[in-house]
Amino acid sequence: MLTLRQKTKIIKETGMHDKDTGSPEVQIALLTKKIVELTDHLKKHKKDNHSRRGLLGMVADRQTHMVYLQKNHPRRYSTILRKLELKK
Repeated sequence: MLTLRQKTKIIKETGMHDKDTGSPEVQIALLTKKIVELTDHLKKHKKDNHSRRGLLGMVADRQTHMVYLQKNHPRRYSTILRKLELKK
């Protein structure tokens, strides 16, 4: 679970402006942080299938945002990949 401070920090780092919460870059960054935290949780709790299902949904949602960004804004897509250290 992300705290309010973590969310605002991510928004400031990746958003176009301070109140930008809907751009694909911010959504991808927030989902990436949640995915990392949930992956760490699942390493400890291997049988937590409910959280695993939520993780798969988040990964699919992030992938949808990334496909949109790659199609419509290739420069912004490559920038967010470098910033978050994600692979293509």
